[in-house]
Order: sequence, then structure tokens, then C-alpha cells
Amino acid sequence: MLNFSKINVLIIYLLFISISIFSFLNFQNESDKLIKKKINLGLDLQGGSYLLLEINSDSLVQEKIQSKVIPIKKLLKDNGIIYKNFRINNKSLSLTLDNIDKFDLLFNSRKENLVNPYIDNYRSYELEYKIIENNLIEISFSKFGLLTINNSALKQSIEIVRRRIDDVGTKEPTILQRGEKRILVELPGLKDPERIKALLGKTAQLNFRLVSDNSEFGTDELISENGEKLNISKRIIMSGENLIDAQPSIQNQNNEPTVSFTLDRLGAQKFGRATTDNVGKRLAIVLDGQIVSAPNINEPITSGSGMISGNFTFQEATDLALLLRSGALPTPLLVVEERTVGPDLGEDSIKSGVISLIVGFILVILFMFYKYKIFGLIANTALIANLSMLLGMLTILEATLTLPGIAGIILTVGMAVDANVLIFERIREELKTEKSPVHAFDAGYSRAKITVLDANITTLIAAVILFAFGSGPVKGFAITLGIGIITTLFTAYFLARHLTSLVVLNTKNKEIKI
Repeated sequence: MLNFSKINVLIIYLLFISISIFSFLNFQNESDKLIKKKINLGLDLQGGSYLLLEINSDSLVQEKIQSKVIPIKKLLKDNGIIYKNFRINNKSLSLTLDNIDKFDLLFNSRKENLVNPYIDNYRSYELEYKIIENNLIEISFSKFGLLTINNSALKQSIEIVRRRIDDVGTKEPTILQRGEKRILVELPGLKDPERIKALLGKTAQLNFRLVSDNSEFGTDELISENGEKLNISKRIIMSGENLIDAQPSIQNQNNEPTVSFTLDRLGAQKFGRATTDNVGKRLAIVLDGQIVSAPNINEPITSGSGMISGNFTFQEATDLALLLRSGALPTPLLVVEERTVGPDLGEDSIKSGVISLIVGFILVILFMFYKYKIFGLIANTALIANLSMLLGMLTILEATLTLPGIAGIILTVGMAVDANVLIFERIREELKTEKSPVHAFDAGYSRAKITVLDANITTLIAAVILFAFGSGPVKGFAITLGIGIITTLFTAYFLARHLTSLVVLNTKNKEIKI
């Protein structure tokens, strides 16, 4: 155990130096860095914004129930079921049927049922109906149908929120599901929370519609960017789903900020056909029910790309492009809770954490030196090396350090000391029975290895479980603890053992006390 080949020594110290050197990047100015890596501070250490968002599933349910109108009418017509008094209510449909039994067989069929799909996960249908009176029925989403809609909307919203925040450039945001309808967003170091709220508060439902006073599809009266009232056809020529990219740009003629967009193949075909058939007419670009711009169609646009203008500032154009790139939210998001953590509070947390780490570190160093003399000094050297490697690993991973993460580092110090104490106490026992100090130290390291490994591996398993099932600060604690255990084992059984071997082998003919 005490014998090291030259190649092993070289590998040990190269590994130690190559990892530890990254820890010094955190103490350099950003402008002086060749490698742009550092440990990111969490919300509790550097301040930032905390947002709790809630999806508005009511509007989505209304939209979904309306999408069932045509399929239900087609089902009734194709099967010769006569109906009347068809009404669209808030979250349901009502109608009077002449044959409810026949409708029931079709409505609750499991074979090729596109109107009312069967949800295998819940063993239930998406829709359900109840008889109000006589042959009047009311169709609505079942409990499990609502749950499916809600889960799908929540997952989609989380993904789109993540895209929007990533595009802003916020480092290490925390985006998590909270309950059945809520999304937790933590943004460390955010300097402009109002912009984020504005970005997350827009659904970004984009569509292109013709300006028309008499459309066979009906019209909506909307106000243009110039305050002009326009009648817009309800027929959607193309939606934002067909966009594959959007970027802010500057129009060369008058230096006006605009948004350039690119369409997919299907979108290019739709847009080309619509602009070809409607040259000379105005095309309204509608975002979340508001007209962004309504330019004239001067010529067919068949290139699959276009431009949106609307008296934007460059920041507004940038944000609009970001919204279009990230995709539309399935439902509006409401801010139900908002907190701002100031940087002063974060500085106090860092100061408290650092002080506790330094105090604990000094006490450990003094104890180990008092207890084990020169070998205590070796253990202290390994402890410093352990912390240096831990910080280096966190820097390489660009991990986010939180207050629980600092607690994980402090616990790592305790685990490292525990490993060295177990080894040295085992060596003491061996020195009482062995005549040769070399054999005693060798046996001490060998026999303490199982105990040290058991203690650290069980803790490592706990850290992995915390990381897998925890969230936010819990994960931060798990990361620092897990990495700390690995560096502890490395420094105790490679670095410290090599330094110990140098002392023991150079004093093999003398009495060694520990």
C-alpha cells in the first residue's frame, strides 16, 4: 500500500494539479480569463428573482371543447343521427338527439374513435356526457380528460418557459413543476425581472389574417399599431407553428428595427399561395389578439421568409423574435407569487457561510496537528488539496453554488477528517503489534480501506438519491457532497498516502509515533 511507482506518482499529481487549477478561475477578473468558467452563485447567494407561475387551463379547455364541434357534428351526420339545438357553452356542448342509445355506442367506442379517444393510462374516455332532460345531453371533458389536457399544457409550458429564459442568457435558472398547475422559476442575478415577466406573460399566439370588411368566415374588429380600427377575417392563413426561425434586424432604408422570419416548407406554401391570390390587399399580423402590423401585399412572397415591422424599438424587436422562436404557450401564465432577493442578503449569506467554513477548517487543522503531529500535518495538506479539487470540479461543471451547497462543502470537510482519523487510529493499533513501522502503516491503510469505503459510498448513494429526486437547493447540496466524497477518497488514499509513504520510508529504521 505504501509503494508507489513513478508513473503512479506522476498521474496522481497531474490529476490533482489539472483539476485544482480551475478553482483559481473564480478569483480572476472576467476580462483577464482565458477560460470562461466559474462557479455560479444561486439565488440565495447573489440575489435575483423568484416567480411562481400558474397556467390558465380554463381558456384551454374552452378552446379544446370548441375543437370538438365539427368532429361531433360529422359523427352524427355520417351515422344518420338527427340533432338540434346544438349549443357551445363555456366548457361544454349541449344538443338534443333523436337516438341517444345509438349515439352512446358510437361515442364510447374504443375502435378508431377520433371524437372521444380512450385514455389507456386512466382507463377512461376523454369526453363524457350526461342527460339533462328528455333527449337533451351535455358533453364535457371527463375528469381524466381534463387531467390529460392540464398535464400536457404544463409540460409544454415548462419547455417554452425554459426556451425563452435560455434565450435571454440567464445563467443556471431553476424551472420546476409545482403541483398540478404551477411552475417555479428562480433566476439568480437577474437585473431586469420586469422584462422576464413580460416575456413569460405573453402566449405569443401568432397568426396571419387578411384585412376584410366582409369575409365569409366572419370578421373581428381589432386596432392596428397606428390606432386604426380594422376588420380582420377570422380565417387564419397561417399560424406561428410554421415558423422555424425569427431574428431581429434593421431595415436599411430608414434604420427601423424589424423582425425577419423564416417559414417551414408547409408554411412557405401557404404564405406563397395566400400572397399570390391577394396582391393589393392588406395582411394583418396578429399577436395575442393584437395587430402588430398590417402591411399591403405588393407582390407574391414565395421565398419562405418575410419581415414584421411595427414601430418597434430594437429591444422590442429582439423580444418579439425571442417569443416567436421559442413557440407559443398553450395557455396564458399568471404570476401568482413574486419575490426579489437583494444582493445584500446574498452577500450576508456568503459571508456567514465562508466564516463558518474557515472557523471549522481552522479548528480541524489544529486538532489534527495536535493529535497526530507530522501525520496530522499531512492530513491537513490533503484536506486543503481536497477543497481545492472540489472547487475545481464545481468550476469545470459550472455548477450553481447555493447556501445548502456551502453546507455540503462543510460536511465534506468532516467526511475527509473522518477518513483520516479512521486510517490513523487503525495504524496506531497496528503499531502496537507490528515490529516494522512500514508493515504497520501498510496494514493500517489496507484494513481501514473497507471501513472508509463503506462510510463514504453509503453517503455517496444518499447524495445520488437526493440529486435524482430533489430539486433546487437540495440538488446543490447533493452535488457538492457527492463531488466532495470522490475528492476525499482520492486525497486520502492517493495524495495523503503518498506523502505518508515518503515520511515512513525515509525513517524506516527509526521509531515512529502517531
